Amino acid sequence: MSLYAIGDLHFSTSVNKPMDIFGNNWDDHQNKIINNWQEIVKEEDTVLVLGDTSWGMNMNEAKEDLDIINNLPGKKVFIKGNHDFWWSSLNKLKSTYEEISFLQNSYYKYGNIGICGTRGWLCPNEVKFDKDDEKIYKREQLRLKMSLDSAVKDGCDELIVITHYPPTNDKLETSEFTKIYEEYNVKKVIYGHLHGKESFEMGLRGERNGVEYILASSDYIDFKPIKIIE
Repeated sequence: MSLYAIGDLHFSTSVNKPMDIFGNNWDDHQNKIINNWQEIVKEEDTVLVLGDTSWGMNMNEAKEDLDIINNLPGKKVFIKGNHDFWWSSLNKLKSTYEEISFLQNSYYKYGNIGICGTRGWLCPNEVKFDKDDEKIYKREQLRLKMSLDSAVKDGCDELIVITHYPPTNDKLETSEFTKIYEEYNVKKVIYGHLHGKESFEMGLRGERNGVEYILASSDYIDFKPIKIIE
């Protein structure tokens, strides 16, 4: 039984939304991900899906993509991305896909580990950061703490966070998110969102102040789920 992660699947079975603007490596990326997933992941494994899962604007458009992922091997834990407009009613999602865990102010228990998380957002000192971003940035901190508190309350021995956005700005400066991770003694933070070689350099990777940061956007990991825990 192993724990894997992959972000930014950007499936688009029912809509025309190619990703090759980010490079030729995105050609036929959906089949690449499906084939790699089937080869790597076993039924007893768990896969953390880090947002931007489907380009569908609603459940009708996203359903075929979600059905494909639901039928792939392993248990799945989803976090919301900035393009997941299909993610609306949590109750509807849970009733439609009973075998998928959708994190929203909650956590997933993996043995004695609490898998926590929220979407995240842009951090201060980004070029485009404005007053509206500040509101969302603060709201996402509250949601992150709610997720972490629920895992701590239930006695989880270790905490892992999954989030869609990078934990810092493009200058890799300390953020309120990184402060929360350190405050709660989070062991690993796994995120996506970044595409292309230049963007990869804007993501915090490796260990900082006792927290390991892992970038797992699908093009960064060559469209293959990466192993987080054996």
